[in-house]
Amino acid sequence: MAADDDTDEARAARGDRQAFSRLMAATSGDLHRFVRRYVGDADEAHDLLQEAYVSAWLAIRRYDPTRPFATWLRSIAVNKCRDWGRKRAVRRIVRGVMGLDTPEAMAVGEDAPEAETRLDDRRRMAAMDRALADLPDHLKAPLLLAALEGRSHAEIAEVLGVTPKTVETRIARARQKLNLRLLR
Repeated sequence: MAADDDTDEARAARGDRQAFSRLMAATSGDLHRFVRRYVGDADEAHDLLQEAYVSAWLAIRRYDPTRPFATWLRSIAVNKCRDWGRKRAVRRIVRGVMGLDTPEAMAVGEDAPEAETRLDDRRRMAAMDRALADLPDHLKAPLLLAALEGRSHAEIAEVLGVTPKTVETRIARARQKLNLRLLR
């Protein structure tokens, strides 16, 4: 057995659940932060993370262990986030109701003197989360991969299946849109 055949990636690709569990443990923190920023909601992020791991396990036989597991997994997570965004948009149209995470809803019950400062901080963070969540998928994913995870344009290009120049352009456009949205 070659040394490369003995990695957790290679073992997982052959269906080894323990190796896959170790890979999950190694990637879960970074992946959760990415998904959390992508969708703007911690509970939804947790659910999407679980869905990504389930999908990865179901597709593990198609994983090429010579490629980075984290990149393959991130591609699955990005697709889960995109699916979630499409479903959310449809639900918004159908329901037509205001969410409970709006600044107005968050302000209920805040009456302590220092609560105003905390409320302003929450509002700014909520505005940032909403602005990120509202970015189109093709702009959001590269921005989060670069800003939150410090990935290179080449790595991001591999995850998203585009060129590094496309990644650079999309990140610049995402930053412009965020700035415009947050300055309103």
